[in-house]
Amino acid sequence: MAYKGKIIDNKKTGQQITFIQTSDDTGGELLEMESLFQPHSTEPVPHYHPFQEEYFTVLEGEINVRLNGQLKILKQGDQLHLKKGQVHSMWNHSSQKARVNWKVVPASDTEYFFENGIGIANHKKTNQQGMPGLLQIALLAKRFSHVYRIAKPPYVIQKILFTILAPFSYLAGYRSCYKEFVD
Repeated sequence: MAYKGKIIDNKKTGQQITFIQTSDDTGGELLEMESLFQPHSTEPVPHYHPFQEEYFTVLEGEINVRLNGQLKILKQGDQLHLKKGQVHSMWNHSSQKARVNWKVVPASDTEYFFENGIGIANHKKTNQQGMPGLLQIALLAKRFSHVYRIAKPPYVIQKILFTILAPFSYLAGYRSCYKEFVD
């Protein structure tokens, strides 16, 4: 379970998240984190948050951001506000570490998504970027579609595909949420 001061590290990507304020701390209003991005990280899959807004402040270094297909570079002191549904990806292409203050409004259960995603990357079968296989993705996508959606294919196609795959995912031993990552 996320709590103030808890740190989770993605061993595959090198990204580190420190929880500053959790959903429990703010009555669900806000999730605030500090994220450390390692140098030369790779661009994650473009995604969006259908019911949440995000606020970023670069505290150190610089961050590459792709917004609706357009590349931006944010430097120390720069701020970025992402509206609901805005497709984006964020990574550090520079040779220096980058540190970002990151707020998600409302919090919902986003912290559980991060804890599960990073736990899976660290302890389950994933590729070098920490991405699990399609059967695991199907369950995560169904469970957390209210806080995180990949940009392509269209959501309606994802919903149909992941609903079809879900029973096979469970039969293969996958879960949508792993207790050991959120306790």
